[in-house]
Amino acid sequence: MDQTTVIILLVVSGIVVGVINTLAGGGAFISMTLFTVIGLPINVSNGTNRIAVVLQNLTSSIAFLRKRMLDIRSGIKLSIPAVIGNVVGSLVASQINDSIFKICMTVVMTTVLLYMIFDKSHKHPNIHGGHPLVVRWWHYLLFLFMGFYGGYIYVGLGYVILAATIWLMDLDIITANVVKCFIIFVATPFSLIIFMVNGQVDYAYGLWHGLGNVVGAYLASRYVISWGVTFVRWATFVIIMICFADLVGLISMQDMLYAMLA
Repeated sequence: MDQTTVIILLVVSGIVVGVINTLAGGGAFISMTLFTVIGLPINVSNGTNRIAVVLQNLTSSIAFLRKRMLDIRSGIKLSIPAVIGNVVGSLVASQINDSIFKICMTVVMTTVLLYMIFDKSHKHPNIHGGHPLVVRWWHYLLFLFMGFYGGYIYVGLGYVILAATIWLMDLDIITANVVKCFIIFVATPFSLIIFMVNGQVDYAYGLWHGLGNVVGAYLASRYVISWGVTFVRWATFVIIMICFADLVGLISMQDMLYAMLA
């Protein structure tokens, strides 16, 4: 595969991943698979992906802030324990057992899916739209755990934050997405630094993929989110269903990607 083809794949897939991650999560499945296919070791793929994650969530957070959908003060409060957990998780995570990872992801996705199927509150969503969120003491513990998960496993972090903020903090899905993007943006650079120090980042691939992520995040946060709660819920539902099917073996996104590149 020539270098031009690789760059095109990185940018185009980055756009798709940027949209997916801004609406819900799971785009890291695509990113990690692509990095592996083009020859990066799994630990380098994990570190390289974090460049795109930072750029994508920076773009989304700026767009949400300009639209007055982001409560920056509450976001900073919740990001502090998330950063601490993220650093600790990154330091202790040399590698994670694949079976444990799949179990964690299956539980998280099932939780989100069940909530979205049976919850009726979305008919009268409580959209904060940038107004101060009520931050309670146990929310700090919650985000400490989610930060650790992000540093240790990372893939599927968007689903973990969505599940926690929707189910436990009673946020609507749009506000939950706004909080998710800001928290990931603030916390991820710290884990990226750890991967950089360990020489586990391919800067060229990460920046090309990050460029696509920026475009996708901009499109999703600027236009798609504006289509309303119902659309975002259904888009999130479809994305989670596809990733869930991949996790339980009904489909294989990796095989699909290999077939496309063959």
